[in-house]
Amino acid sequence: MFSVRHVPRIIGALILGAGLAAPAHAQNGRVSGVVRDDAGQPLKGATIIAESPAIGQSFTSITDDKGRFNFLGLRSGDWRLIAQARGYSPEAGMLTVRSGGQNPPVAFNLKHSGVAFFGALAGVTGRDLQADLAAADALYEQHRWDEAIAAYRAVLGKVPVITSLNLQIGAAYRNKKDYDNAIAAYNALLKSEPANERARLEIAMTELQRGNLSAADAALVGPASRPDASRELCFGMGEIKLAASEPDAAAMWFERAAKADPYWAKPLLQLGQAALRKGDNAEAERLLTRAIQVDPTAPEAGAAKTTLESLKKP
Repeated sequence: MFSVRHVPRIIGALILGAGLAAPAHAQNGRVSGVVRDDAGQPLKGATIIAESPAIGQSFTSITDDKGRFNFLGLRSGDWRLIAQARGYSPEAGMLTVRSGGQNPPVAFNLKHSGVAFFGALAGVTGRDLQADLAAADALYEQHRWDEAIAAYRAVLGKVPVITSLNLQIGAAYRNKKDYDNAIAAYNALLKSEPANERARLEIAMTELQRGNLSAADAALVGPASRPDASRELCFGMGEIKLAASEPDAAAMWFERAAKADPYWAKPLLQLGQAALRKGDNAEAERLLTRAIQVDPTAPEAGAAKTTLESLKKP
């Protein structure tokens, strides 16, 4: 069972809890966690793989005698985490990492499989799995969409537990503008994880991409309206409202996204640009400066800096 606070669930249970926000400089893409067995005992020597499909990077960590692991220097964005140990079924999930502020702790609870070789991996070693995922991600980065889809499906065939790969399959179909098959991939993830927020967000963004604003709104407004809605759901609703030419409603959703994660530059950039369009230069400068401060390495921080520089020109 994979669990983490404040991020959408892919595999396992999502545990919501209030974390203490750290100063933006206190963390630099650090993710820590623990791996336990189904009796709650720490698992020493378990392997954790962190994969970034977006940038093609991967890292490996091994748990200590208390089941603890750490990753340092992870770039902002979505990371796929896979935990495995001999004799236990593996677990996988997606974690949104930020380089500024505190990343939530991750917990894996692996179930004893009763077989000798990684349970559901069925003879696939961690190194082989990492290589297969890296090869599929490389095809994706090369925009070889059909081959990437086939490669991800091949990994799913070997290791069905990594249902989060349907997100990459859906994204590849979206890049092909094959929207129906993209939505089918996201629905395949929802079939195994009915409460998965990320899949619902991607369905909404797919509908937005093909210009079906009413379908996009209908897909997202329910989960985004919950009091505990994630930052991504709120931001997605903001994008939908912007596309529908409803700037005030969009700003409300971006404000909710910024409140959900004060160390996320993306909604701050949008709010700064909204203030600029309204002629409120002082508020725009404040928000854009904040976007740079909270996550200096984010692409949105670069965009905020460019906008600030143009704003300050005589």
